[in-house]
Amino acid sequence: MTNRRSFLKNAGLATAAGATALAAPAVTRAQSKITWRLQTYAGAALAEHVIKPSIEAFNTAANGEMEIQLFTADQLVPTGELFRAMQRGTIDAVQSDDDSMNSPLDIKVFGGYFPFASKFSLDVPTLFYEYGLADIWEKAYAEVGVQWISAGAWDPCNFATVNPVKSLSDLEGLRIFTFPTAGKFLSQFGVVPVTLPWEDVQVAMQTGELDGLAWSGITEDYTVGWADVTNYFLTNNISGGWCGSFFVNSDKWAEVPEHLKVLFRMCTDSSHLHRLHWYWGGEARLRAHGEKLELTTIPDAEWKTVEDAADTFWDEIAAETERTAEVVKILKQYQADMKAAGPPYRAG
Repeated sequence: MTNRRSFLKNAGLATAAGATALAAPAVTRAQSKITWRLQTYAGAALAEHVIKPSIEAFNTAANGEMEIQLFTADQLVPTGELFRAMQRGTIDAVQSDDDSMNSPLDIKVFGGYFPFASKFSLDVPTLFYEYGLADIWEKAYAEVGVQWISAGAWDPCNFATVNPVKSLSDLEGLRIFTFPTAGKFLSQFGVVPVTLPWEDVQVAMQTGELDGLAWSGITEDYTVGWADVTNYFLTNNISGGWCGSFFVNSDKWAEVPEHLKVLFRMCTDSSHLHRLHWYWGGEARLRAHGEKLELTTIPDAEWKTVEDAADTFWDEIAAETERTAEVVKILKQYQADMKAAGPPYRAG
């Protein structure tokens, strides 16, 4: 009897202990928080609109598992060194166009403002996600240790100048702050491209080192203060939408859990969407109601000279590598499709 009681008692204790063990939460080793440093091409005033809201949203939604520290233009490294710094792991991620960050890849010329590649901002994501540029970009950057995340459009590329531009001859000799590829294209019309740190541009305009900018649309001119140091805005543009992307060091990307990768992609998509309507609405509103810049226009017949020059420029780029030829082929097919579609895509 004693042995039976002891057996039942011990069995009861074992059962209770087992039940307690099943009910108790599993003890896991706490994961350390992932921290990234991300630098944007944009100065502080512009970053408030083009990236800061999406990064703040990511940090909130990551719930302490990950934090992205945001740095604006040239804070950690000069914009022209962004790619190398990310590739080395000095910084973890970048928001920029390929051209400004000095990508070593042949496709860098298509970042920023590739002349007349787009007429409207919506052309940029359509080219990437409906016409195949996304696959080309992802494969190309994987070759150099960088994860390409996503591309989106910013504003068009218009001139803002101290003196009025009403004909192509007015561009002759103008010292213009612009992007590398855009500057190379515009130099055939007498423009003198100038490269400066983003934050130095306004002072350079005030001291007369620059005659103008071909860096943005009118929304950006007002937002960052350039409308305060220029007088005229040329409605003709060489591109309807700046092309930029988010990039991450491949090793750092591999360390991120899948759910945080999904979250980051969602936040970059949110950033792209915000810019589409912020720039599109701003361009129209400030042309209609802005009081700081007087609008000027080069007649269509004369501006066609610039558009025709872009055809030659495209062919020169296509001849450089098989990959640039593939991109130009896609751009030409897209242009043909848009023209065939007619209004509102393109004039007939």
